[in-house]
Amino acid sequence: MRIAIPLANGKLSMHFGHCSQFALLDIDETDKKILKREDVEAPPHEPGLLPPWLAERGITIIIAGGMGQRAQDMFSAQGIAVLVGAMADNPENLVAELLDGTLQQGENLCDH
Repeated sequence: MRIAIPLANGKLSMHFGHCSQFALLDIDETDKKILKREDVEAPPHEPGLLPPWLAERGITIIIAGGMGQRAQDMFSAQGIAVLVGAMADNPENLVAELLDGTLQQGENLCDH
């Protein structure tokens, strides 16, 4: 499992397409632990660029604050699951919550 989390000031960015960085985390699903974290600069904002860009990096899940339905559909077409409505927190906490089944998903803060 490889998870992408959009970042703003080291925490989950609430506006997915406008983040400055992504945390890419490799997960051991059996032991439910983070094996590696890599922070990468986000590519320039361009509609339709992020789904193939993240798929090329092996991402299987995105944890997001908000993301439009069209973008969610484009990620789904790349085989990437999208979890929206997460609260701003650091990537390690969000992944730990996902792995132990306590990740809170609130309202999707994006309507486009």
